Amino acid sequence: MLKSFKAGLFVLLVTGIQPAFAEEAATTEAAPAVNSPDKVVQNVCAACHGADGNSVITANPKLAGQHPEYLLKQLTNFKDGTRANAVMSGMASALSQEDMEGVAKYFSSQSIKLAKAKENGKGSLGEKIYRGGIAATKTPACAACHGVTGAGLPKQFPRLAGQHTDYTVQQLRTFRTGERANAPMMATIAAKMSDAEMQAVADYIQGLR
Repeated sequence: MLKSFKAGLFVLLVTGIQPAFAEEAATTEAAPAVNSPDKVVQNVCAACHGADGNSVITANPKLAGQHPEYLLKQLTNFKDGTRANAVMSGMASALSQEDMEGVAKYFSSQSIKLAKAKENGKGSLGEKIYRGGIAATKTPACAACHGVTGAGLPKQFPRLAGQHTDYTVQQLRTFRTGERANAPMMATIAAKMSDAEMQAVADYIQGLR
């Protein structure tokens, strides 16, 4: 029986006919592998945001510990053009829905590296704006939506605690000018704030924990 099997296999090889199991193996090997979240992060995100989501470039946001729902929304908005950013739109356009969901969960599971405020600690203008708003312009307190500790609210409001001052100021300004239009509420709030107020509250947010 063994001789018969060997003879049959020899015929298949000589004639060039591939056995069924070989075809199946070839098909399996040819199928493209699904990108794992950590692979996507390494190839697409790490250069700007860090492999663990703690960017060292202060103009780029820290993503570690952010709510996955918020991260997914931003990636989706970059991809469909709702949030304008030439660099991020290009990055997001290459990601599938599965990729974006995986990346969002990956970064949300990372631990954020907290920082300190440079000038706006307890009793500062930044704290007053964050906790109580600006009465003169009827600007609401940041804490009303993002929480006293800056933890945010999943599915609705992002975590702010520990975020880079430079990035937060940049975003407040783009909300004010209308360049960033994927959060109408923030556009209304930022329109009432001066540069000095933005800088103060952003510095306070950097030191939140």
